[in-house]
Amino acid sequence: MYLGFSGSTDGSQETHSIDHWSFRSFGIKRFKPITDNPNNVSTDMVPVRFPGRLNNNRKRNFGFGFGLEVSGSVFIFAGLVIFGYVSVKKWREMKTEMNIKAEVARNPREFSYKELKIATNNFHSSHIIGNGSFGTVYKAFIMSSGTPAAVKRSLRSGEAKAEFLAELSAIAGLRHKNLVQLLGWCVKRGELLLVYELMPYGSIDNVLYQDPTHWAFLKWPNRYKIATGLASVLAYLHQECDKLVIHRDIKSSNVMLDSNLNPRLGDFGLARLIDHDKSPVTTLTAGTAGYLAPEYLHCGKATDKTDVYSYGVVVLEVCCGRRPIEREIGGMKMVNLVDWVWDLHANGAVLDAIDKRLKGEFDEEEGKRLLMVGLSCVNPRSDMRPSMRRVLQVLNREAEEMEVPNVKPKVSFSSGMPLSVDDLMRYVEHDEQDLVRSEEHEEHEEENGSDSEFEIRID
Repeated sequence: MYLGFSGSTDGSQETHSIDHWSFRSFGIKRFKPITDNPNNVSTDMVPVRFPGRLNNNRKRNFGFGFGLEVSGSVFIFAGLVIFGYVSVKKWREMKTEMNIKAEVARNPREFSYKELKIATNNFHSSHIIGNGSFGTVYKAFIMSSGTPAAVKRSLRSGEAKAEFLAELSAIAGLRHKNLVQLLGWCVKRGELLLVYELMPYGSIDNVLYQDPTHWAFLKWPNRYKIATGLASVLAYLHQECDKLVIHRDIKSSNVMLDSNLNPRLGDFGLARLIDHDKSPVTTLTAGTAGYLAPEYLHCGKATDKTDVYSYGVVVLEVCCGRRPIEREIGGMKMVNLVDWVWDLHANGAVLDAIDKRLKGEFDEEEGKRLLMVGLSCVNPRSDMRPSMRRVLQVLNREAEEMEVPNVKPKVSFSSGMPLSVDDLMRYVEHDEQDLVRSEEHEEHEEENGSDSEFEIRID
């Protein structure tokens, strides 16, 4: 194809000028012009001048085309990014649900979000029966089965998801009469929900300290049964499961009471599953002040013996009707339950620690046995603590009672971490349902060049 302009003067001289023209083509190869011309066509080249507006039009057209190409490329790229983000997000949600379904393959059912919404009256505040660091617990009534239930609801944050999966993997395959039974689960609309059987009396914490109409029902036989049942389920978790299950958050508010005042251990959000032949992994210290073993505070390594320590604190609570850390009556000093009971034991008056609300109506032999079990479990030296199987044998009168030294043993570690609850209270401010980090500990870690972290949950 050839493109050009020609003009004829028919022998006279004239000036031909082009006002404007435009041409657009794609993929045309350039060829040299033909030099052999017919005789009737002039070979003289006539210089052509283009007006200034032609140059302006060219610049304008070029700028518009360039802008269109750039904006089009940006739009396509943005579309691909949005499509990729949505696809990855949906893929992750599908993968999470697939992982959860794999974890709870043996579980009875997957609830629909609509059913749980109806069961809790659209998660109304009047149905709230408990709050935790990773979720809210609602009282529910499942219409399909006609049974009451407790629904634990958590948002799908990264931390909540990890706790949710940990709780599922820990309890999905566990079966014991002293465990809170998991009825089902649901993962929808950015929320994680676990459905448990409802415990009518709530937790030990609620019965002992918060509800004056119920603590009177907790007679001595009920208290002894609570300690025995909790020892039974911990022996199951530590020694009878395929994997060692370390609860890491045994406390009175996580031990529920059913209609017969039998203990039911719940809230496995911090639980860890470890092969029996493997060593525990050091993690960020988590738990509740007053229930944490000294070695766990120091190195962050949770073992079955750290659960034994927490169990011992709960046993002392049940016997004495006092919190692990509480203010002295009529004063500002903080009282450490473990030290208080140990001092009474050293003075030969350990039975004086029994809850005064019982008005002396308890079996003295059982009372001493239970207090000795509690003190042996909270021994600062982890190697001197009994296994939960041994504890269960002692409580069932199948083994001899444990000997407890009159003086509380001392332990020392290489760093200056607080080892007693009195020391611990210098670092934390007691506040319900709050997470507190110790400023003095951080300063100590900076001075000693340590990169370890220390976190305590106050409940």
